[in-house]
Amino acid sequence: MSDRLETTATVIAITGSALMAGLWFFCSVALMPALSRRPVPEAIAAMQEINVVILNPVFGLAFGGTALVSLGLTIATFFRLDRPASGLLLAAAAVILVGTFVVTMAANVPLNDQLAGADPASGAGAEVWEHYLSRWTAWNHVRLLSSTASVVLFATYLIRR
Repeated sequence: MSDRLETTATVIAITGSALMAGLWFFCSVALMPALSRRPVPEAIAAMQEINVVILNPVFGLAFGGTALVSLGLTIATFFRLDRPASGLLLAAAAVILVGTFVVTMAANVPLNDQLAGADPASGAGAEVWEHYLSRWTAWNHVRLLSSTASVVLFATYLIRR
């Protein structure tokens, strides 16, 4: 990978990581606390709709594109480990891949799938919501911290290389 291509990919990864950090930040500090204050059927219905609406090309590009670029940077960096600060680039890519992509697919998406099947007006739906709210939010905090750390690590790499 040329230096110019690596720089471009790193800037794309920083941008995607920052977009994800902003989304997870909003979810952690505003969305989930607001939904927790609403009546359970209303909160469930709102989150079910959010989980449908977020599956769009813009989110897909930011989320999936950041993961793909980070994976590409990881692979390319393995062939250039002798370069200054290559460990920072590997760390940044690993943190965004594991802390955001893997956590989303392994923790948040299964929780979203459970919530999608819940009847907002039922007692069983309320039980699903209580389980969902605490666990989804906790995993979202992990995504927030991971994507924020990736921004810092990617930027530090660009400064130090």
